[in-house]
Amino acid sequence: MNPYILTVFLFGLGLGTTITFASSHWLLAWMGLEINTLAILPLMCQSHHPRAVEATTKYFLTQAAAAAMLLFASITNAWITGQWGLELMNEPLPTTIITMALALKIGLAPLHAWMPEVLQGLDLTTGLILSTWQKLAPFCLLLQINTPDTTLLLTLGLTSTLVGGWGGLNQNQLRKILAYSSIAHLGWMIIIIQFLPSLTLLTLLLYFVMTFSLFISFKINNAFSINSLASSWSKTPIISSMLPLVLLSLGGLPPLSGFMPKWLILQELTKQELAPLATLAALSALLSLYFYLRVSYAMTLTMTPNILINTLPWRLFSNQHILPLAFTTSITICLLPLTPAAIALLTF
Repeated sequence: MNPYILTVFLFGLGLGTTITFASSHWLLAWMGLEINTLAILPLMCQSHHPRAVEATTKYFLTQAAAAAMLLFASITNAWITGQWGLELMNEPLPTTIITMALALKIGLAPLHAWMPEVLQGLDLTTGLILSTWQKLAPFCLLLQINTPDTTLLLTLGLTSTLVGGWGGLNQNQLRKILAYSSIAHLGWMIIIIQFLPSLTLLTLLLYFVMTFSLFISFKINNAFSINSLASSWSKTPIISSMLPLVLLSLGGLPPLSGFMPKWLILQELTKQELAPLATLAALSALLSLYFYLRVSYAMTLTMTPNILINTLPWRLFSNQHILPLAFTTSITICLLPLTPAAIALLTF
């Protein structure tokens, strides 16, 4: 793609998200979401592969349906209450419809079916944008909605954690595993969003850092399936030795950084007298941990038969940008001792 055209599309991505961030009017928020969606569509189908075109079409249809629901609910709310403000959502019907529309936009279960199929058809760079940046604007709106009934959000969150765990168990494609991982992590964020929004933001930022490390590592290894990870040790031994720690951090194992948000979320759910919900969420994390361990096993304990062909690349100079990967991997692994500081920020 021409660099100037790529710059325009990336500027559109940033502009759409910024408009949604800065808006206090539903019509402006909707316009920001639409600009965001239209800017990423050419990036998704730039390879002109049939799978990429199919993924772009599916993404466009789901996002258009979610945007139509959002616009309909905001008009209904304006018709009932006479105002368009984001923070003054008091009517149950439009609030529920808007929540479901935003859940469809970010891929929460049971509105998740498009997410694995779309991510499977994209290259890893565009998939990273879809898994991280595209979540910011809908989450900004979810944080501002004053939902009178928390049952809907708790149900969506718990369903997402369970579906994200079960769905990834039998997958062989790394992009589908990452999609189900995204669904499960979004469920953890939605469960706690009504009780402690700052903890949701902390979880979202940590998820972005961990997912960035994972996507960039797979991109450097040019890996798209679990079987293709068998040759990664001979190509990038240092990255291959660190990646299992990133995967286990994403699964939430101590003493890695990914344990911190899950620990704090379970603690807050217990304070809210939702111990059964916390137990189910913790058990669903074991499902996700299983397929993270599958990927770790394939990367570290298996070896491809044609190992002699693959011993050369790590000896050669690489033009890959390793510094962002080193930074995010360090945060992914070493942040748990700063948990008291994170708690102090949450209670500030």
